[in-house]
Amino acid sequence: GRTKDMGTWWKWKVDPFSVDAVLIYAQRGHGRRASLYSDYTFAVWDGPPESSERTLVPFAKAYSGLTDEEMRKVDTIVRRTTVEKFGPVRSVEPTLVFELGFEGIALSKRHKSGVAVRFPRMLRWRHDKPVAEADTLDILQNLLA
Repeated sequence: GRTKDMGTWWKWKVDPFSVDAVLIYAQRGHGRRASLYSDYTFAVWDGPPESSERTLVPFAKAYSGLTDEEMRKVDTIVRRTTVEKFGPVRSVEPTLVFELGFEGIALSKRHKSGVAVRFPRMLRWRHDKPVAEADTLDILQNLLA
């Protein structure tokens, strides 16, 4: 880009952080996606795979990154796997894993997970990864360093 007084300027983009997370909540989108469940909340495990007590802890919301076709497929799965409704939000069986990308991560006392991510988005749908193999809070906490 150019500015009037400074000449040419550069904006450097860094590669995003990424983790594999489980879709646990869905909400209808806005605009042309108002009829689809396209706004998602994602979680990671709070313990290692060998822990029988581990649970999924929400850490990010994302609504961009998938194609329209993928959105329609996820919408069908959300409708089929809904376990509870909270107003506009549906809680779903944890069956889908997505790779999420984000620009930054910080400690947060407001979030149940203890971390907040900046500009989360879906990088890809992980058809190849079972829910049990999604990432953990430890992985997110290691990204803080």
